[in-house]
Amino acid sequence: MSGEVSSLDFAPLSEVSALPGATNVGSAIGLYARQTAGFDERVARTVEVLKQAAADFGPGALQSTSLGVEDMVITDLIARHGLPIALATLDTGKLHAETLALIPRIHDRYGIEVEVFAPVREQVVHFVRANGEEPMYRSVELRKACCGVRKLEPLSRMLAGRTAWITGLRREQSANRAEVPFREDDGHGRTKINPLAEWSWADVWHYVQQHVVPYNPLHDEFMPSIGCAPCTRAIAVGEDFRAGRWWWEDSSKECGLHATHAEPDSPSATESEPEASPPTSTSGAQA
Repeated sequence: MSGEVSSLDFAPLSEVSALPGATNVGSAIGLYARQTAGFDERVARTVEVLKQAAADFGPGALQSTSLGVEDMVITDLIARHGLPIALATLDTGKLHAETLALIPRIHDRYGIEVEVFAPVREQVVHFVRANGEEPMYRSVELRKACCGVRKLEPLSRMLAGRTAWITGLRREQSANRAEVPFREDDGHGRTKINPLAEWSWADVWHYVQQHVVPYNPLHDEFMPSIGCAPCTRAIAVGEDFRAGRWWWEDSSKECGLHATHAEPDSPSATESEPEASPPTSTSGAQA
């Protein structure tokens, strides 16, 4: 690895989050990092899952990173163990500047290039002209249509030709993800690998603290799950882990990237992927 990071400096916070372990004011590390029983064993299992993925799928394996803290931990493990697994991310055109800033930080820290996939500009222009800049607030259907254009279509290009993709899904994140396995069929002939499936939030931050893993400073502002800027807010005391995503909706808090962990009556990822011309009404693509 190159460009070792000596320290991470984050502004203090003024309130306490609802997440497990949040007992004092400070950075996310200060709030959540703690070693719990079996941590070293969970790290060892995760390393074996990643090594096996590299052995089984070779260049067909890809880490699809959201640049959230879980994915940053996985990237650190890939780099730390010298695994030949490529990295890619989605730039939806609506991400926070703090999120995008992690792309060059990954290169500086680990010497790894992150391939960036963006939505098709013409589709975005067409969608915005038809529905406005922020149609997601008007209906669940329009929000999911926006996800279709900005996330699902570029994801389909990201995964083209791949046989396996690696995600940061954890069972603790939501009820829909409570049964996440280490490996699963993504419904499109690929294997989805979730190496942190059994990790807790405390595990994630303990690892970050141990290895000085770069992370999004928005995590310090009570945003445990970070997506597009219009669709992410801080969570309050007593709220669920993903409550800050699409907070105005009564939904499963999924966009379609992980269709196997959406609500039972959600359309499949196949149905979710937008056509060449993006939807112009609420009958469009579903995520």
